[in-house]
Amino acid sequence: MQKQFEQIGNYFSLVKIHHTLFSLPFAMIGLFLAFKEKGSVISLRDLLLVLLCVLFARNAAMAFNRYADVEFDGKNPRTAARELPKNIISRPAALAFIVLNAILFMAAAYFLNILCFLLSPVALIVVLGYSLTKRFTSLSHVFLGLGLSLAPIGAYIAVTAHFAILPLLFSFSVIFWVAGFDIIYAMQDVDFDESERLKSLPVFLGSRNALLLSIVFHVISVGFLVTAGFIGPFGRIYWAGMAVYTALIIYQHVLVKPNDLSRVNLAFFTLNGIASVIYACFVIADLYL
Repeated sequence: MQKQFEQIGNYFSLVKIHHTLFSLPFAMIGLFLAFKEKGSVISLRDLLLVLLCVLFARNAAMAFNRYADVEFDGKNPRTAARELPKNIISRPAALAFIVLNAILFMAAAYFLNILCFLLSPVALIVVLGYSLTKRFTSLSHVFLGLGLSLAPIGAYIAVTAHFAILPLLFSFSVIFWVAGFDIIYAMQDVDFDESERLKSLPVFLGSRNALLLSIVFHVISVGFLVTAGFIGPFGRIYWAGMAVYTALIIYQHVLVKPNDLSRVNLAFFTLNGIASVIYACFVIADLYL
C-alpha cells in the first residue's frame, strides 16, 4: 500500500499538481460568469465537471511536456532529477497516463455539452502542442499562454454553450500573463537552451530585453482585465481585486533581475499563484455580493 501511495505521489510530482493554480482560478471566473449570465443556481454538477476538465487536460499536457522533453531534461542539471530522466516513471507508463487523461478530459467535456465535446480535441492539440514549440519558435511562451487561456472561455462555454466577449477578455489576459511569467522562468535555462539549440525569448533577445518584454506582456494582460472591468457587471470589489492583483504582478518584476535569478521560483509560482487566486476570489465575490 505504501508503495502505491508513493507511485501516486510520483505522478503528482510529474505533472506538478500544485501548478494547477495557474489555470484553475481563471476557469472559475469563466464558470461563475456563465452562472451569473444564466441567472441560474450554481450547478455542482457543472462545477465538478469543469474541475475535472481542468485537471485532466492539465495532467495530459504536463505529462506530455515531460515525455517530449525527457532527453533535454536528462541533460539539464536543473531538471535531471525529474521522474522520467531518473526512470522513476517509465516512458511507456507516462504515455499511458497521457492517453488516459486525454480520454477522461474528452469524456468530461461530453457530459458538459456537445460543443465542449466537439472542441475538446482542438483544446488537446493546443495544450499538448506547446511542448514541441521550443524546437522551432522563440514564441513558445505565448503558446503556453494560449493553452492556459482556454480555461476561462472553456468553462464559460461549459455552461452556456456559446462564446462571449467578456470571458474572451479574460482569456486574452491569461495569454499575456502566462507568457510574461514564463519568460522569467525561462531565464534560468538560457545557457542550456543555447547549447541545445532550443528557442526562447531570453535566448533570442537576451535576458535583459526579455525581462522588459515580460513587463510589456504583463501591462497588456492587466489592460485586458481593466477592459473587462469596464464592460462587465462589476463594481468596487472587482477593482479592489484588480489593485491587489496588479501590485503582486509588479512585485514579481521587482524580485527578478537579469543578473539575479535567485528569487525566480518565488516570482514564478508563489506570487502568480497567490495573485490569480486572490483575483478570482474578488471577481466571484463581486458577481454575487
